[in-house]
Amino acid sequence: MAHSDPQALRVLPFRGLRFVPERVHDPSAVTSPPYDMIGPEEARRLADTEEHNVVRLILAAPEELVDRPGAPARYSRAAASLHEWIADGALLLDRDPALYVYEQSGPHFRQRGLIALVQLDDSDDPDRPGGAAEPAPERRAIMPHEAVTDSVVADRLAQMRATDAHIEPILLTYEGDHTVSDLLDRVADATTPLTVTTTADGTAHRLWALTDPVSVDRVAAALVWHRALIADGHHRHAAYRRLRAERGGPAALGLALLVDSARYPLSLHAIHRVLPHVPLAAAAAQAGKVFAVRETSDPHTALDCIPAGEHAFVLSDGSTHYLLTAPDPDALAEAIPADRPPAWRELDATVLHHVLVEAVWQLPDTPEEVRFDHDPAHAIAEAARLGGTAVLLRPTTEDVVRELAAAGVLMPRKSTAFGPKPATGLVMRLLEG
Repeated sequence: MAHSDPQALRVLPFRGLRFVPERVHDPSAVTSPPYDMIGPEEARRLADTEEHNVVRLILAAPEELVDRPGAPARYSRAAASLHEWIADGALLLDRDPALYVYEQSGPHFRQRGLIALVQLDDSDDPDRPGGAAEPAPERRAIMPHEAVTDSVVADRLAQMRATDAHIEPILLTYEGDHTVSDLLDRVADATTPLTVTTTADGTAHRLWALTDPVSVDRVAAALVWHRALIADGHHRHAAYRRLRAERGGPAALGLALLVDSARYPLSLHAIHRVLPHVPLAAAAAQAGKVFAVRETSDPHTALDCIPAGEHAFVLSDGSTHYLLTAPDPDALAEAIPADRPPAWRELDATVLHHVLVEAVWQLPDTPEEVRFDHDPAHAIAEAARLGGTAVLLRPTTEDVVRELAAAGVLMPRKSTAFGPKPATGLVMRLLEG
């Protein structure tokens, strides 16, 4: 989607920091999923799989106690590992700045995009007194669509400060006119990739470097009038902006994977909740004050028969499952803020957060009380393990996400899960590289 009088969507090449295949036991073993998709057990497994696994750079070592000037203790080990890996030759900066063509593929999908540096929109960040005025929503080149949690932003900022690097790109999607995608396809179809690997989930990854100045300029010129939606990485994007406010210079640019949704549409899924301290019987009984509640035999298909536009949720503890439908309109009107547009007020995530979590269950929206899970089966298993309740939602549509983002209206945090997400560790960026 092109727009007039915008903040320009500026992309720039960079010297990628990449693992040297000859120095690691298995190229796929040094990658990881994004930081927020990794639980403690998975983090330990990845760290034990290969001594150079990138999880050691993106998540704090729980035993970390040693501090160093300017770096919080919890990421000192990550910074030390990064410096050690560069010093011993396991990681090497590419000689020439490049835009990186990145392909992910599986049995039923293929996605290609561009890993590049993006210039952050002008903003009046709280940490940047005297900054430029915040651009109007319709002028933003990079559009967030979800709210963020300050503690998570602070954690990502601490990781970036300590490592002086952007280890994992955020995911941006834009509606292109095929100019860039055609060029990326020509590169991918006609040249030898830098990296070829298959991760444990069966996804094949390939990476190419686009260094030709004419092609780089063509890509940059084609993207400048487009707007990009943040599909994944809101907390990292917010951390980019805070780091830019602190340091300027190279920190005015962030690392991103840009995907043309006109050529390669992303998938869009819901993010489910787990209430570890609320037993199912109590959750269902309290929800019955606002919703019609009935037992259902299959939690994974119960929502499929609910017409679009009608609010519905599934509650489960692994053995018993309830379908919530037909909420009381007066209860919705009382609990949901009236100063937001109808599209926001009608989101299932809005109803869940403001009506069920806050008004009915009266829970603080904290990681201790409300956990997030991308996999409905895993959410139910966790509820069973903890003696709590899983809450399953349906996904919203990309059209609604874009409508709200273009208007500058943020959805409740963790409302959407776009994918496929890029693997972490294929190409990274040193801030001073």
